[in-house]
Amino acid sequence: QVQLVESGGGLVQPGGSLRLSCVASGSILSLNAMGWYRQPPRKERELVAVISRGGSANYADSVKGRFTISRDNAKEMVFLRMNNLKPEDTAVYYCRAGVRLYDFSDLEVWGQGTLVTVSS
Repeated sequence: QVQLVESGGGLVQPGGSLRLSCVASGSILSLNAMGWYRQPPRKERELVAVISRGGSANYADSVKGRFTISRDNAKEMVFLRMNNLKPEDTAVYYCRAGVRLYDFSDLEVWGQGTLVTVSS
C-alpha cells in the first residue's frame, strides 16, 4: 500500500505565500516523476508543476515565476513553494507520484488533496 499525504494548505491573502508538502509512504522502491495538480472550484483538474527524479522541472504558464517545485528523494517528499498568490490560484491541490514497487511494477498514486484559498 502506497500513500501520498499533502499538507500546508490554508487561507492566504493575495500576494502572500504558502509552501505545500507531500510525503510518500509504503513499500516504495523508488519515486519517479512527482507533480502538483490543482482543481479550482467548478473546473477541471490541471497540471501545476512536475519534477523528475533528477530535478528537472516544468510549470504551467499561469504559475511560472511564482511557484517553485522541489523534492527530497531521501525523505520521499515533494514541495511546492507558492509566492505572489492570486485569487485564481484558489483550488484543491493534489500531489501525484509515479511509484516503482519492490516487484518492479509501476503505480500512479494521488494524494487526497489540500485546499488553498486566496482571498482578502
